Amino acid sequence: MSEFFSFKLNKTERGARLGEFVIRGKKIETPVFMPVASQATVKTLTSDEIRQIGFDIILSNTYHLYLRPGIETIESLGGLHRYMNWDGGILTDSGGYQVFSLLRLRKLTDEGVVFRSHIDGSEHLLTPELAVQYQESLGSDIAMVLDECPAHDESIEKTRLSINRTHLWAKRCLDSHSRVNQVLFAIVQGGVYSELRRESADYLTSLDFPGYAIGGLSIGEPKEVTGEVIDATIPYLPKNKPRYLMGVGSPEDLFEGVSRGIDMFDSALPTRVARNGSLFTSKGRVNISNARFTKMEEPVDPECDCYCCRTLSSSYLHHLFNTKELLAYRLATLHNLTFINRLMKKIRASINEGTFNSYKTEFLSGYRTTNEQVRVSQKEKWLKSQQLKEN
Repeated sequence: MSEFFSFKLNKTERGARLGEFVIRGKKIETPVFMPVASQATVKTLTSDEIRQIGFDIILSNTYHLYLRPGIETIESLGGLHRYMNWDGGILTDSGGYQVFSLLRLRKLTDEGVVFRSHIDGSEHLLTPELAVQYQESLGSDIAMVLDECPAHDESIEKTRLSINRTHLWAKRCLDSHSRVNQVLFAIVQGGVYSELRRESADYLTSLDFPGYAIGGLSIGEPKEVTGEVIDATIPYLPKNKPRYLMGVGSPEDLFEGVSRGIDMFDSALPTRVARNGSLFTSKGRVNISNARFTKMEEPVDPECDCYCCRTLSSSYLHHLFNTKELLAYRLATLHNLTFINRLMKKIRASINEGTFNSYKTEFLSGYRTTNEQVRVSQKEKWLKSQQLKEN
């Protein structure tokens, strides 16, 4: 660990871990969820509102910021923290996943990837060295290596080729990283194959990165497979360094990740479904557009202390969504992120008190999860929609 970054494990309960890492002198308690601010904003909200909810770290996307407004623009204006008026932690991903989702618009080699912008079709090159350079210029606190993310149904032969390239790129990223007030995390890949996950974890931990992410999950595979892959990977990651599960953010998945020893999470799910009128409650997600909310005076979730639930009726929020008022998306996003932040606080408190497993059982016994077939179908539709946008 560097002077700029440190991680400490304070307590464990079976697999669950309570800890903290320090960035720029600021303590961030784990397990922690990071809202996604791909384009230097958590959609519909200001940085002050994210801070007021209680979040200490967010995630931004190098690919999107590279294309608009441009890395040089952000750097010339003082870096990403100043650009978006955010004094908390920032993790930037390398942009690799967005590039690899371009499918027909990219060409992949060991040198890097040539891709066409989903905005104007212009051609660009992204190499491991450039991915690091861009993140250093953005001034994020945690940068991610460039990796190759194989499809969850890819063959073992092609997945092995992809982890070989991921390992090659990770070493090049590490060799080119020079910013002292930034740390670089590695990403373990290997698809759904346990032996490849172990091989990837073994190689990357030998390079002694400050932290390790588990990538290539939550991209359409069944949840039971996600759990199996995490179980196959965690034993080979260092206990004294943070473990980051990329792209996971539903309440039930947060519980499962924490119980397996994950320290960090990110996902656009809470904000994306909020804009579609899907709101988290202690009983499960509800669709505020449903007719049953037309005259409901009670808040969406009586247990929630967000502005929406403290001051407004379900009927009012239902009306805003049905009339497509912009305020609807802000209120729903505030609610969902407040719900997730409160959940993470309760999870940390339960680990500290030694009651995490009973809290998990109690919460999930009353929480209605999305049907697995529906969830997979929705995920596939969303992934295809993203590819169509980028194509």
